[in-house]
Amino acid sequence: MPRKASHRHWYSRIYRAFLKWLILLLTTSVLLLVSLILVLRFIDPPTWSWKIQRELSPPTSYPIESRHQWQAIDHIAPAMQLAVVAAEDQKFPDHHGIDFEAIQDALRDAENGKLIRGASTLTQQTVKNLFLWQNRDWSRKLLEGGLALLLELLWDKRRILEVYLNIVEFGPGIYGVGAASEYWFQVSADRLTVNQAARLAAILPNPWRYQAQPPTPYVVERAVWIEQQMEQLGYVWLISVTGW
Repeated sequence: MPRKASHRHWYSRIYRAFLKWLILLLTTSVLLLVSLILVLRFIDPPTWSWKIQRELSPPTSYPIESRHQWQAIDHIAPAMQLAVVAAEDQKFPDHHGIDFEAIQDALRDAENGKLIRGASTLTQQTVKNLFLWQNRDWSRKLLEGGLALLLELLWDKRRILEVYLNIVEFGPGIYGVGAASEYWFQVSADRLTVNQAARLAAILPNPWRYQAQPPTPYVVERAVWIEQQMEQLGYVWLISVTGW
């Protein structure tokens, strides 16, 4: 066999072997990810990516010990459940993980030079906190979108909302509504009033900048708007999501 043909044959074998192992690696990774998501549908996560990154590389003013108390969704005030949906993702009951209309609106605003606003759904935010890194880049957004679709396929809305409310950050080192209600208002999560729930939802865009108690003028104004949205949506509307 000529030397060039022999080399081509050798390179072809290496290439096929590489593809075989790459496909095997990707298939195994997907199966492991699907298995993990299925497990987390029934078992509460002991920790999550966002919290781990904070503790490995703590920002300035991050507390020595973080606060977290897991609360089953039945022990979270309905007002809190409705407030976070009203504030963060009013199409939560209807979309399948991604709000394509919100993405189009955000891109259109960016093209027109307007302030860029978030278009992430509650499902995407849950995925980001659970599995992904903090930096904003296209690779993370693509993974976030794909995992959000997978999460919607394997979980129900009730579980997504429950996990989100238990892992989202409500202040430096304050994770979940259980710890947040005790820290900000000295009450349990099931005893939050409508106004307290609205104030907690109001600080979510930037819990390191805003505080729920005493509320800043921005938080007061934002909470009023959230309460108005809650009244318009109504609790009956949320029953289809949580089943309470």
